[in-house]
Amino acid sequence: MKITLTDAGKRFNRDWIFRHLNYEFIPRQHYAITGPNGSGKSTLLQVIAGAIGISEGRADYLSYPAGDPIQPDHAYRYLSLSAPYLDLVEELTATEFLRFHEVFKPFLTGLQVSAMLTAVGLGAAADKQIRFFSSGMKQRLKLAQALFSDTAVLLLDEPCTNLDAEGVAMYRRLIGEYGGGRLIIVSSNDPQEYDFCTETLDILQYKPAAAHR
Repeated sequence: MKITLTDAGKRFNRDWIFRHLNYEFIPRQHYAITGPNGSGKSTLLQVIAGAIGISEGRADYLSYPAGDPIQPDHAYRYLSLSAPYLDLVEELTATEFLRFHEVFKPFLTGLQVSAMLTAVGLGAAADKQIRFFSSGMKQRLKLAQALFSDTAVLLLDEPCTNLDAEGVAMYRRLIGEYGGGRLIIVSSNDPQEYDFCTETLDILQYKPAAAHR
């Protein structure tokens, strides 16, 4: 899927988060959205995901390679998102949660839930309720939910939040194994989360002048 933003802007009340943003995200390319904390990186990623609407301009989604238009309210079928602020169903076990997710969004062909949990270091906790997970374990599960979904677009918001050094190495390994043929957009100000990206969008370049004062 190709995603195009045309003169896009987002504001909350009277405060513009970004404005006059023109950008094209090409299939199978990897992009980083950078900027300091509070600059609007996550807001932009949620706009791209269709989770929140834009205040002006357009967000267009096109199938690949046919180039047919995709309705914005159907774009979720083609993308997956991992973010620290997303909630998990904590009454479920890790296995139950991924199986529940699979009902709505299939996983990559040939992958079993048990193998996914092992890949993110949660094999021993497969039957443990998520409410007993540490913050790092929950982040690993969120990454599994996104990385292993059968989607053309992968959106990652600060993907190494709460991960230790082993978890960061796991993330980088899985990106190498499962990210090659996908459009990936990473929102982060930490290079170890996005140094595989070849394109960078600096959110500060699209801040209204008043926002810098």
